[in-house]
Amino acid sequence: MILIPAIDIKDGQVVRLFQGDFDRQTDYDAYPLVAAKRWCDMGAQWLHLVDLDGAKNGVMSNKEHIIYIIQKLNVSIQAGGGIRDLQTVSDLIKAGVKRVILGTRAIEDRKFLKNLLALYGEKICVSLDCSNGFVTQHGWVSVTNIKAVDLALEFESMGLQWMIYTDIARDGALSGPNFVQIQRMLNTLKKTKLIASGGVTTLDDVRQLSEMKGLAAAITGRAIYEGNLDFKKAIELLDAQ
Repeated sequence: MILIPAIDIKDGQVVRLFQGDFDRQTDYDAYPLVAAKRWCDMGAQWLHLVDLDGAKNGVMSNKEHIIYIIQKLNVSIQAGGGIRDLQTVSDLIKAGVKRVILGTRAIEDRKFLKNLLALYGEKICVSLDCSNGFVTQHGWVSVTNIKAVDLALEFESMGLQWMIYTDIARDGALSGPNFVQIQRMLNTLKKTKLIASGGVTTLDDVRQLSEMKGLAAAITGRAIYEGNLDFKKAIELLDAQ
């Protein structure tokens, strides 16, 4: 398992939301590149970049920051937030994004997802952002009646190779991951690789996640910005396994 730092960008700055709530925002770095370099210097192999403005409004508006990080740093990037058309996906991949993260559009339009999987294969990742096991959409603003495990199985049958499972009740809350739901997803998926997100707060959280058979990666955000989790020590822990 690898540990991926999250860099959430809103109005060009690095922020974190509490449980996906745009009214409960904490500001961190004024420049995304500063945060990106910090985590890379501590051993990050990947960065998880999210355009929060795009997630909310449906149009990426911080793409230039993502591309700038790719140009300046030697690190693999997965990026999402407001990616709802083929041109944006194409532009990001051409710019060097290794995995493009889809959310709302993939859930609403299976044909769109199928076309992208045919074109880009393993470069496509779908993020299932969930509340109590149900999928949310439009930047976590609306909760659907779709069960995460059912949608995960459907996407796997379409050939999806990468999936992020985020528990939005845990995200930014420093309350620990939802191990039960993560295990449920791991038990459900046979071929699709899973990345866990939401609540990764302590070294013990990282250790427990790394012991979950089949979990490819975990994303951490607020905890490394506020010092609850020492990212360098977490990397050392994983490297020693």
